Amino acid sequence: MKKVRHIFLRGFFTLIPIVGTVYLIYFLFRQLYGFMGLFIEWIVGRRLPGVGLVASVLLIFASGFLMSNIIGQKLLHYGEKILQNIPVVPKVYFGIKQIIDAFSVNGKHMFSKVVLIEYPRKGIFVIGFLTGECRGEIQEKTSAKLINVFVPTTPNPTSGMLVLIPEEEIIYLDMSVEEGLKLIVSAGMVVPDELPKA
Repeated sequence: MKKVRHIFLRGFFTLIPIVGTVYLIYFLFRQLYGFMGLFIEWIVGRRLPGVGLVASVLLIFASGFLMSNIIGQKLLHYGEKILQNIPVVPKVYFGIKQIIDAFSVNGKHMFSKVVLIEYPRKGIFVIGFLTGECRGEIQEKTSAKLINVFVPTTPNPTSGMLVLIPEEEIIYLDMSVEEGLKLIVSAGMVVPDELPKA
């Protein structure tokens, strides 16, 4: 019975990321497909099956190409400045953007290093992500050099807490940010040594 339970749980945890990823992609494409399909229908005056999907893919590639050059980046910057003047919108937009940036594949991670700290008390260790050095009023009013560490929750690393830790109390780990995130999402079941090499 224990073996059956083990096999079931292994299969369950194997399928979760696969199903979750497929569902997320499906949901995003469905929303974009619906919008682009209605937009094309409004332009040509009739519904064209499949055009919404093609237009969605082209829009994604066009956005990626545009953001790869200075003109696109400037347009995005000006657009974000406009959004800052609209009530509520900035909190939603920039909140989502920060989460996306944290898991970005372009090398510009919000997290720069995986660290180990003793929290919430001595003798108990948690994994965190270094986000930068503490500056301003907080640093000025403390004698120790503080480091900003984000301690995520399991299995959802997009939520957590900011902890300000004296630099000498931080243990720096060799694992990459991606490996650290996988360790947290899997609740410790996937350790760096077991991760497939790129």
